[in-house]
Amino acid sequence: MGRLAAGDEAALGELYRRTGAKLFGVCLRILNDREEAEDVLQDVYLTAWRRADSFDAGRASPITWLATIARNRSIDRLRQIGRRGGDRPMEEAAEVAETGPSAFDRLAEVDEGRRLGDCLRTLDERTRESIAAAFFGGMTYEQLAAGLSVPLGTIKSRIRRGLIRLKECLSQ
Repeated sequence: MGRLAAGDEAALGELYRRTGAKLFGVCLRILNDREEAEDVLQDVYLTAWRRADSFDAGRASPITWLATIARNRSIDRLRQIGRRGGDRPMEEAAEVAETGPSAFDRLAEVDEGRRLGDCLRTLDERTRESIAAAFFGGMTYEQLAAGLSVPLGTIKSRIRRGLIRLKECLSQ
């Protein structure tokens, strides 16, 4: 982020290579429109380029900062689309197959991703797989419960306990 704040164009390219697929996924899941998601993604990187000097590593990681910008910009765009009369219900959003590495694989490329991977491996297999499916695979708790043939409350409790353990592990 420091290189980006200094105006290093190569840093912007590297940032895009490392985060583009994940951020595009965030935009696409919210907007459910490929062209709109591409436009918003471009805006996210323009914002990062212009505001890299305002990034505070003490408050968030670069991917968290970028994902927040992507989410907020996507929601803003969704509101604009609604005002234009384009009715796109979120319930009809299609699953999008990604041809590149998964979000988890991309996260593993950075230090935080490695730390997260290490902490995930400390969880039991059922909890780890449930968290991965929900947060990296985009599945809802209801979809997980149905797919695993377990009560919804069980999935919610399993993931909640797992997230608490992850938080403890990551804070060490």
